[in-house]
Amino acid sequence: MARPKEGAEERLLRGTGAVIPQEELVAKLKRSAADKRPLRVKLGIDPSAPHLTFGHSVPLRKMRQFQDLGHTGVLVVGDFTRRIGDPSGRSSTRVLMSQADIEKNMATYQDQAFRILDPQRTEVRFNSEWLGAMSFADVIHLTAKYTVARMLERDDFAKRYAEGRSISVLEFLYPLAQAYDSVAVQADVELGGADQLFNLLVGRDIQREYGQEPQVVMTVPLLIGIDGERAMSQTVGNYVGIGEPADVMYGKILSIPDTLIEPYYTFLTDIAMNEVRGEIESSPRDAKRRLARTLVGMYHGVEPASAAEVEFDRIHVHHERPSDVARKTLDRSQLKQGGTIWIVDLLQASGLVQSRGEAKRVIQQGGVRVNEERIDSPDADVHFAPPMLVQVGKRSFVELV
Repeated sequence: MARPKEGAEERLLRGTGAVIPQEELVAKLKRSAADKRPLRVKLGIDPSAPHLTFGHSVPLRKMRQFQDLGHTGVLVVGDFTRRIGDPSGRSSTRVLMSQADIEKNMATYQDQAFRILDPQRTEVRFNSEWLGAMSFADVIHLTAKYTVARMLERDDFAKRYAEGRSISVLEFLYPLAQAYDSVAVQADVELGGADQLFNLLVGRDIQREYGQEPQVVMTVPLLIGIDGERAMSQTVGNYVGIGEPADVMYGKILSIPDTLIEPYYTFLTDIAMNEVRGEIESSPRDAKRRLARTLVGMYHGVEPASAAEVEFDRIHVHHERPSDVARKTLDRSQLKQGGTIWIVDLLQASGLVQSRGEAKRVIQQGGVRVNEERIDSPDADVHFAPPMLVQVGKRSFVELV
């Protein structure tokens, strides 16, 4: 284990929210260097959806910074705890997921995470390994180590309790199960989003109860999604996925409001702000394009980033058709007399919408074009004259033949 590099502590602290307690982090880093024992840095990932997003990348990048200093990243996939459901920041009990859905979402997690993490310095663990093996007596033993009064200090629990809304005992188990993860992997440091602060602090208490030295808690701010309003979430739809295609990633980044340019540079790249702050102030458009090229380059490479920029300009600047459009065949039996088709049926045939309700909604929002012409009414019939270029939103195209 090498001695800490110059400025290592400052780099680890950059972009963090809470570091509790900071003096323990400094002591752990020094002891790690002296004993030549890498710190074990834990991050829990909730398999609620198939993509890891740029929101996930913020703590993943922090873990990579630890790895670059010689420490071990322990990525804990919460396949067991997702069956409980963490209600952090929610006003009601979270909907539980089936094991099949969890496994489907986890299928590509490692591939996505290793776009950021060093595989040689990463342990990937699934918490069903130890939580699934616990007996009821083990669970009772764990619950005896924390009080209801302490649990009700958590903001969302306290608010719901004060308003007389239900809190299931099951939900109390989530912070304890997450805390026991830290015991199982012997975490020295745990990373997490700002909304996880209470749960991470419970981990310190539970480790102490099991005779371990408490972990240092490091939180990072929640990344605001591309809508500029809410935290990035696949449920909301305002996300950029780490594994999304280069052109999709590029287009989404260019869609962000100007207020997000600086935080995205800060939390998603290694570019120093003094390099780009002037450009952000003088030409937000150019700063945003540089941000998009940088992020696509990080996850796909320089050439795909350049190609994504060219394709974006082809469609949105020069108003040309995309260079590569998927083709689908329309069954002529769907046509009305005279060769017309209801626009909602056309959209469903294209595969660009999942339901008639979604089709009507995107039409009313002005997001549908057929052969470059916007469709304004969900009641419209269009004449079918193949090939027809159908567009939904800014980035989804299909050619119907």
